[in-house]
Amino acid sequence: MKLLLAILFTGITFAYAQYPEGKDILKKVDQNLTSENRVFTSKMVIHGKRTSRTIESKSWTAGDKKSFTEYLFPAREQGTKMLKLDDQLWIYSPSTDRIIQIAGHMLRQSVMGSDLSYEDMMEDSKLINHYNAKVTGAETVDGRPCWVLTLTAFDPDVAYQGLKIWVDKDRNVPLREEMYAKSGTLLKRLTLADVENINGRWYPKKMVFKDVLKEGDGTEFIMENIQFNVAIPDYIFSKANLKK
Repeated sequence: MKLLLAILFTGITFAYAQYPEGKDILKKVDQNLTSENRVFTSKMVIHGKRTSRTIESKSWTAGDKKSFTEYLFPAREQGTKMLKLDDQLWIYSPSTDRIIQIAGHMLRQSVMGSDLSYEDMMEDSKLINHYNAKVTGAETVDGRPCWVLTLTAFDPDVAYQGLKIWVDKDRNVPLREEMYAKSGTLLKRLTLADVENINGRWYPKKMVFKDVLKEGDGTEFIMENIQFNVAIPDYIFSKANLKK
């Protein structure tokens, strides 16, 4: 019996020894998904309980501290703007001609009825700066061999205290994610697709978010005309630009 246990233990230890370090994979994921800055247009398709609607926008981001989004379509959303500076977020509504700061519990609210919260929209920093990562398995997602990583937050301020991600072994980009509360409750699922090589980085141009606590078939977020590491004028990231 002791010999059998020793063999089994050795086999398990050997299997885990074949796994790469979680932090090494996370660094490669961050290299693909984060950038000095980027500019892109996007479509957000919100699949509600009965109907779907599409919202188009253009966004500018600089690192993980600054972002500016202007909504272009439909007409009732046109001219709405969002500005993020560090951990602060402001929204301008043309219908009221007012600038409102979103803070505290309001950050957890849905953006325009989608499955994304304001916190989701603001999270754009490197995973390695907030999570410890451990490779816990290997699975296939959409025909692609993936490492399965369990992430545990060491930063108490991140929106999700636990993540489970399936990372493409060859391209080092997530293809599936699950987001958890500190209690271990599953909050959201995310699938990533249409992965393209853009200027030497693998990047998913389509993301589907599903809030498991909400009705509906999720929200598609589709990137279009994305450019990385381009010059962005300073005035873009200013409160004055909200009313321009």
